Amino acid sequence: MSNDLNATHDPNLRSWVETANVAGCDFPIQNLPFGRFRPAGSNEPFRIGVAIGDRVLDLEAAHVLEHSDMNLVMSASPAERAALRALLSEDLREGSPRQNHWELALYAQADVEMALPCTIGDYTDFYTGIHHATTVGKLFRPDQPLMPNYKWVPIGYHGRASSIGVSGQRFKRPHGQTKAPDAEAPSFGPSKRLDYELELGFFIGEGNAQGEPIGIAKAEQHLFGVTLLNDWSARDLQAWEYQPLGPFLSKNFATTLSPWLVTMEALAPFRARSFDRPAGDPLPLPYLDSDVNRHTGGLDITLEVWLQTPKMRDAGVPATRLTRSNAAQAAYWTAAQLVAHHTVNGCNLQPGDLLGSGTLSGPEPDQAGSLLELTLGGKNPVALPNGERRTFLEDGDTLTLRGYCERKGAVRIGLGEVSGTVF
Repeated sequence: MSNDLNATHDPNLRSWVETANVAGCDFPIQNLPFGRFRPAGSNEPFRIGVAIGDRVLDLEAAHVLEHSDMNLVMSASPAERAALRALLSEDLREGSPRQNHWELALYAQADVEMALPCTIGDYTDFYTGIHHATTVGKLFRPDQPLMPNYKWVPIGYHGRASSIGVSGQRFKRPHGQTKAPDAEAPSFGPSKRLDYELELGFFIGEGNAQGEPIGIAKAEQHLFGVTLLNDWSARDLQAWEYQPLGPFLSKNFATTLSPWLVTMEALAPFRARSFDRPAGDPLPLPYLDSDVNRHTGGLDITLEVWLQTPKMRDAGVPATRLTRSNAAQAAYWTAAQLVAHHTVNGCNLQPGDLLGSGTLSGPEPDQAGSLLELTLGGKNPVALPNGERRTFLEDGDTLTLRGYCERKGAVRIGLGEVSGTVF
């Protein structure tokens, strides 16, 4: 199982890549996330790499793989994935006889261009963040913040895979229809309420045949790994279009991912109980429930949002943190429950399919995962340290998500970061 501890998680392991041993490093030898890269400025094909310290190991050049198809790696069985992780851990640790050979297959991360970690066939965005759902619901439905189905069924919609980009993505402000409350007819123009959403992305490994649901007991085996995800949202377009079928143009213009895919195996030391449902909440239906999922279905991942405005950038002022939350305390439904529900009707998932968590806000105001929440629908602008204020994102703003796991007895690992800029 992906949540079992083994020798690859040993906190005493050290790598011959010295930067992987630095305290606070996102990519120690206990992590080993996958990504696709090529030398910056080149036209070479993208190939599969593993992050280690501030370097990336070319798995073809190291003769670990004979191909550059990340989806093929993701489709492997849990046993095959565990064997690959064990090999990488063994040969990247201090004293490895492979050091002299593998040093020739290392690139500085600062010198490479990253692509999306795999080919994404389909993208489904869920709504698992109960604090986000409740806060936003209160803005629009004070008497009924959550719809009656929220605590019974994982809510989701099918997103647009073609507009998903990797960290560093620059995208134009979306245009569309909006309607002011006092207007007789809608108008067309650029969105004035552009927002971000702090999410995790779960990638499918092994798929399932159409008509054959994945049971909750086996759902973890079909999850390959986790990445950071920013689901950009045009709130004014969304308000006008979302009834009766849900988001459309307000969501499909851009979604940004971290380039690094942290495997479920790497996250084993940071598993947590599933969301602690308050007394009176219904228990999940049997197809969404198991003892294992209750006790280890959650992920103890700290999530942060950082904003840098053009004025801050021009003045050499670093980004300022807007939010810090935790996935285990935010997600009402676990990743395994999303897989089980997505397939219970016979839907077939494929390697590389992406499931978004939905906005993972905490219960406190400073843990909100969107500007819609931080500003209470635009009523209370956020004051920045340089005197600027933000209600929603302005042109030139760069938004960065960061994620990491820390726990006593384990080595800290990170998810890297994902940044995007609107212009």
